[in-house]
Amino acid sequence: MNIDEFNAGIWQRGHQYQYFFPEMINHTFVWTDESINELLEKASLKLGELNTFSRFVPDTDMFIIMHIFKEAVVSSRIEGTRTSIDEALIEEKELNPVKRDDWQEVNNYVTAMNNAIEELSALPLSNRLIKNTHKTLLSSVRGEMKTPGKFRTSQNWIGGASIKDAVFIPVSHIELPELMSDLELFLHNDNIKVPHLIRIAIAHYQFETIHPFLDGNGRIGRLLITLYLVSAGVLEKPLLYLSEFFEKNKSLYYDNLTLVRTKNDLGQWLKYFLVGVVQTSEKAVSTLKSIIDLKADIEENRITKLGKRSKQGRLLLNRLFSKPVLNVKDVQEITGLSPKASYNLVEAFIEAEILKETTGYQRNRVFIFEDYVKKFR
Repeated sequence: MNIDEFNAGIWQRGHQYQYFFPEMINHTFVWTDESINELLEKASLKLGELNTFSRFVPDTDMFIIMHIFKEAVVSSRIEGTRTSIDEALIEEKELNPVKRDDWQEVNNYVTAMNNAIEELSALPLSNRLIKNTHKTLLSSVRGEMKTPGKFRTSQNWIGGASIKDAVFIPVSHIELPELMSDLELFLHNDNIKVPHLIRIAIAHYQFETIHPFLDGNGRIGRLLITLYLVSAGVLEKPLLYLSEFFEKNKSLYYDNLTLVRTKNDLGQWLKYFLVGVVQTSEKAVSTLKSIIDLKADIEENRITKLGKRSKQGRLLLNRLFSKPVLNVKDVQEITGLSPKASYNLVEAFIEAEILKETTGYQRNRVFIFEDYVKKFR
């Protein structure tokens, strides 16, 4: 199908409202707009650069953790959650009780993403995996009453105080099995020649239009992008997350999705999505480079000055890249030092401006690897 002839779907009559029934997508897509080809080539090159750079970065998995935390914070922020990355990284018991619900939602996202990546080694990217991920996402948080891990069995809507003044009403739940099956088939159909980036751009639009869950659709839909790119082998490591690009101008994100439904303008959505891949890939590479430079600088110019504590200092520094917020007890567990020696090592790290105390307390103090964390704010 030429995307110029794409028909996004039709409006169907529900009970005192109309819902949008999207067109099936499990078929080939072609286009004549050369700007899509140019952006597709550029996006593919930028992803290739990100893959190449990640191969030469020692302990890439260490940095992936922070990328996932940032994605969790930003993706949840789009949905109204207000947790900073600094807060997301500390333990729940050390957080102000009024912020714990938001903290839980962000940390659920991190767990959901990590579990999904691990599941990909045994399961294809499927409705089953999507449901498993959704169940983790909504576990023990405000959406736990909205059937975690199950497609909805009632009508939902987007925007508005009720369905009568909704901005958009997705398809009836009765149609979900057929539509979600079509989406799953599209993701894996080797008989159609649709480039991976185009395929996931269309799949993301379709998922958000179907809105198969009662809650958490936005977060799952954005998470789906990274999962697909990893499962398809386009990304070697889960280092690309588009939520920050979408969040920069939320109205533009929603406008481009709406434009497909109202004007059948799939081409504009594809261009917007590909620009997001280009810009996000460039930023990911830049962040990785700056982290490597930071690590080298600290090792060469600060850790070496710790004298007999240098060995434990390097051990702690390496751990800080995956756990950049900690207390003295954490340092004990990481280094095997006594409480007093751990405290002294922390003080040395503060003096070397590697760690910064965050609480202002004399006891139960929490320390942050500030120069590292601020690269993800």
